[in-house]
Amino acid sequence: MAVRRNAGKGQVLADTLFKNARMADGRAIDLLVAGGRITAIEPVGRLPVLEGTSVVELAGALLVPPFVEGHIHLDTSFIGDSWRPHKPCTDGFDVRERVAFQEENLATAAPMDYRAARQVDLCLAAGTLRMRSHVHVDAGPGLSHLEKILPVRETYRDLIDIQLVAFPQNGILSSPGSVEILDEAIAMGCDVIGGLDPATLDRDIEGQLDVVFDIAERRGVGVDIHLHDPHMLGVFQIEQICDRTRALGMQGRVAVSHAYGLGEVSEAAAKKAADLIAASGVAIMTNAPGNHPFPPVALLRAAGVTVFSGSDNIRDSWWPYGDGDMLNRANMIGYRSGFYTDPDLEAAFDVVTAAGAAALGISGDYGIAIGKPADFVCLAAEHVPEAVVGVPRQRTVYRRGRTIAENFVLASPANRG
Repeated sequence: MAVRRNAGKGQVLADTLFKNARMADGRAIDLLVAGGRITAIEPVGRLPVLEGTSVVELAGALLVPPFVEGHIHLDTSFIGDSWRPHKPCTDGFDVRERVAFQEENLATAAPMDYRAARQVDLCLAAGTLRMRSHVHVDAGPGLSHLEKILPVRETYRDLIDIQLVAFPQNGILSSPGSVEILDEAIAMGCDVIGGLDPATLDRDIEGQLDVVFDIAERRGVGVDIHLHDPHMLGVFQIEQICDRTRALGMQGRVAVSHAYGLGEVSEAAAKKAADLIAASGVAIMTNAPGNHPFPPVALLRAAGVTVFSGSDNIRDSWWPYGDGDMLNRANMIGYRSGFYTDPDLEAAFDVVTAAGAAALGISGDYGIAIGKPADFVCLAAEHVPEAVVGVPRQRTVYRRGRTIAENFVLASPANRG
């Protein structure tokens, strides 16, 4: 897709000029990068090619910001490992039984850091340069998962920005000793404190939320709570989370992941909840899972709620699906939400880009604008709606202005440029 040529043969390359790109709003532009950041955006032909400048011809490719993987589990995927057949729960969906299956599989899996790295590779190659991963941290595994994932984040720091969530998959109050371990996980480098189904897992909504929000307030970190609980039980817990968020002044720093209940109640109940969620500055994550109702994306966005997305589990003990491509995830969300018009399709794209950046609190250093990091993806598409529908395989991924992947193949370190 991109053709690179050099001006000033034999000289050290400083700046890079990207020519003939198409922005999401239809503008044809040239873009200048210096020091890994965007320094100029002008109509095609307006920026001079100075001596020593590297020139990349984009030939009309669609230029979009990098994808945001807002919810993934780097410690549990079997990408890079042998195939593990899916084992259904005994009766419907049961979190504790699924966790037990996961522990059985992990006991014989390839090393965690190796599998996590392969999963990062998968996401990078598709154009994800911002990520939030939940890592199992509680009295079960202790800090062992985190100790393996922290070095992976460090290894990839020049290629992708990764937030880590201390995720108590066995519960908090029902897993004695977890409170102290979660607090230590934040001290070790987790960016966000997590929670999981306060009502059905710990059977104490206020008790679990006391712990989660106490750690968040003391440590100055955000909150991201898994909430699978159904119907009004789930909605009630979202209301409690909203109340805590407002009381502590944490608007914009709290997310509820999955929030299945919002997709299982009446439209009137969902609208009432949406207004409260928006007023509280709480974000909602959905991956539009195949066999579950999920939050009504259009209704929530119309109310002003930040809705973002993630792959969640990729080829692990929870389900065998997932390809790490957030553009494909936007397609799924649009398909399942009945998004047909161009504005609808653009909304699905926003869920995996700008809205994800907002939910992760990174909007200030994200997007295609002067002064922002030169992180972007070039797609073989006429515009965003076509990209969401077509999910083009032809794409090039740039990090700080350097090519790191093309057509889903990562460039070797020697060939990044």
